[in-house]
Amino acid sequence: MRVLIIEDEPKLAEFIKKGLEEDNCTVEVAYDGQIGKALVLANQYDILICDVNLPRINGFDLVKQLREHNIRTPILMLTAMGSLNDKLVGFEAGADDYLVKPFEFRELLARIKSLFRRSSEGAVVSNLLKIADLELDLNEKIARREGKKIELTAREFGLLEFLMRNKGKVVSRIDIAEKVWDIHFDTGTNTIDVYVNFLRKKVDKEFSTKLIHTVVGMGYILKEE
Repeated sequence: MRVLIIEDEPKLAEFIKKGLEEDNCTVEVAYDGQIGKALVLANQYDILICDVNLPRINGFDLVKQLREHNIRTPILMLTAMGSLNDKLVGFEAGADDYLVKPFEFRELLARIKSLFRRSSEGAVVSNLLKIADLELDLNEKIARREGKKIELTAREFGLLEFLMRNKGKVVSRIDIAEKVWDIHFDTGTNTIDVYVNFLRKKVDKEFSTKLIHTVVGMGYILKEE
């Protein structure tokens, strides 16, 4: 793990740094919020450990500003302020976890390892969906089959993402309407069937292996034949 500690108490920062380095982490330290912000925007970290009472930019404002810059690195807040209200302010700003001073180093280590594990697992699951030779890149919003880019509308992309997240399962028209269209299904319309056909032409028509299948009277399923 590459960790940035944003903490203005040198002894505490050094204590955390030494402990993490003994656990084979690469660690940097910033002693105020402004330097911390500059380092995060310029470098890639796996975990941020951030104090609340920081010079120049306080921890709550720093977390909020980083989230506004689309920084999604997990953030653990460290503070002596342990009230429920303080925690809610931190979580609303965008923090992922909260540890109240004084704390045991073992608990700090366990918490950042948990954040790192959840973040790593989430990246694998959420950024690239795949079945057979079909890939859906959720970062770039691009679908590819056999390496060829497939042009999709926003609605088609959302429909394909839903089918791929539920691959191997039959999804009903009601499921699609509520999860993709965010509406209650109107049995008098064939809108969903039309969009499935649009998607099928783009995803399946030019390929020998068909992936989108109709289950009569029940809905649709994405699977290899």
